[in-house]
Amino acid sequence: MSHKCQSVLCDANGRPRAEIASVSADFDDGQVIPEHSHPEDQLLFASEGVMTLSTKQGVWVVPPLRAVWIPANTPHSVAMSGQVSMRTLYFLPKLCRAFRGKCLVMNVSSLLRELILYACKLKKLQKRTAGERRIVGIIVEQLKSVESVPLQLPHPSDSRAMRVVRTLLADPADHRTLEKLCADCGASKRTIQRVFLEETGMHFGQWRQQLRLLHALQLLASGEKVTAAALEAGYNSPSAFIAMFRKQLGTTPKRYLESEDGRNRRLAS
Repeated sequence: MSHKCQSVLCDANGRPRAEIASVSADFDDGQVIPEHSHPEDQLLFASEGVMTLSTKQGVWVVPPLRAVWIPANTPHSVAMSGQVSMRTLYFLPKLCRAFRGKCLVMNVSSLLRELILYACKLKKLQKRTAGERRIVGIIVEQLKSVESVPLQLPHPSDSRAMRVVRTLLADPADHRTLEKLCADCGASKRTIQRVFLEETGMHFGQWRQQLRLLHALQLLASGEKVTAAALEAGYNSPSAFIAMFRKQLGTTPKRYLESEDGRNRRLAS
């Protein structure tokens, strides 16, 4: 059962006390924040580790130095892969309308990253001073121009298609054809193909590749080597995984998963 959290921005009478509030927390590998929701919009950012956001609509995987936007009143859980340094900003829903009520994984610019970390030190931004008003304005402007990252796995709403989804979520390396997977879901292969395209915007084969890519990312963040992660996620070889990763995200898995410290060490060498 989803837990609805109290507002961190408004008082008991619903009057805003601040425009933006922040929370900082560190988590161990495997920890899970159970399903809950907030009356505010939320931005989750991690300088280290990988977070996996789950809602009824799908899954979003958030690597280091990226963030995920969660609209107000969206029930969600968050699972940690690796040691996660989470920094959270809460926004009054009227403040940032750029994402139109959708969850979204985004790249975080150096400026936005520093603003997030600075806001976490301040705890709350109430716009009482000119400095606070400028910071709030810059954060909102930065969010309007973020670049989205294709690290989401949408879920169909059709119950028959969801049986296929649950089977593959339990074992992404399951190599059975869709026709064989459909034998237990009460629908034909053609029906499930149509449902996936209509309800997720992806052909089934694309959806399956996305599942394997995201699962491999989670395994790598938990400390698995590339070979083990690739095979466990269902790739025929590490090279096939790396090639798909480059095609989707434009770089190697190792570089993509660098923490802030790792990136700084590489740039300094």
